[in-house]
Amino acid sequence: MEAINIKAYPADTSQIDAIKAFMKALKIKFELSKDEEKPYDSEFVKKIKQGDEDLKNGKGRKMTVEEFHNMCKLD
Repeated sequence: MEAINIKAYPADTSQIDAIKAFMKALKIKFELSKDEEKPYDSEFVKKIKQGDEDLKNGKGRKMTVEEFHNMCKLD
């Protein structure tokens, strides 16, 4: 048996129930999972945590919104 991944974005629990009923009617084995546990890419989280650690250790510098704006050349 080959497993496939399908993402569904139901608006409410009645739609989840309908999906379950459909799968059962076709006698397809399935399991439900939520991605809430890991909403962000692990590498992204690692970089954010490293940045927080760097700030605690005195690395980096504070800047105003205007300085940031000028640095990024946002117009």
